[in-house]
Amino acid sequence: MARKIRLTRPELKRQRDALERFERYLPMLKLKQQQLQLTIREVWRRRQKAHAEADQVRKHIDCYRPVLLDTAGINVTELASPTEVHTSEENIAGVRIPIFESVSFPLADYSLFATPPWVDKALADNRELNEKTACAGIIDRRYELLNKALTKVIQRVNLFDKVLIPRSRENIRVIRIHLGEEQTAAVGRAKLAKGKLKARERSAGSAFATVEMEPQP
Repeated sequence: MARKIRLTRPELKRQRDALERFERYLPMLKLKQQQLQLTIREVWRRRQKAHAEADQVRKHIDCYRPVLLDTAGINVTELASPTEVHTSEENIAGVRIPIFESVSFPLADYSLFATPPWVDKALADNRELNEKTACAGIIDRRYELLNKALTKVIQRVNLFDKVLIPRSRENIRVIRIHLGEEQTAAVGRAKLAKGKLKARERSAGSAFATVEMEPQP
């Protein structure tokens, strides 16, 4: 329920100050909205590219996956799994989002002579796949955070543009009408009182003149 406003001059000033703040802040919100929308479109393109690159490597590995059954006891899957994903952060329109930097893998300590020749290639391909998958995952996270931020900004833009600013303008209009009516009524009362005062003065003057004109005994 909307708060009932006081139809007073202090309230009029408060509403005007609030309207000024809202109108000053709204363009900044809209600018932030535009920045986020532009960034989201760019991140979406990078996201599509990152997932496509990971899928391409995955399809390449699928072509020789049965051969990986013979790896002479080398756990390619384990050696290709990242031990750490390195990221940093950047600030986009006030939103802190991660940046993919690199991945670390466990040390591949095995004999090159005692393992099948395709193990090295399989390990390199799987590491490439996991690196691209990790990169795509970070980009997914960027996309998710930016979309959440954009949703909040759009909600605030709509709040200011469609609720707060129109409400303040309407409140100002109502208060000004009320104050104008009060002023008109006060002027009317003042004129009426002045008229009554003049009438009394004229009446008193007439009575005094009558007394003056009466003959003295």
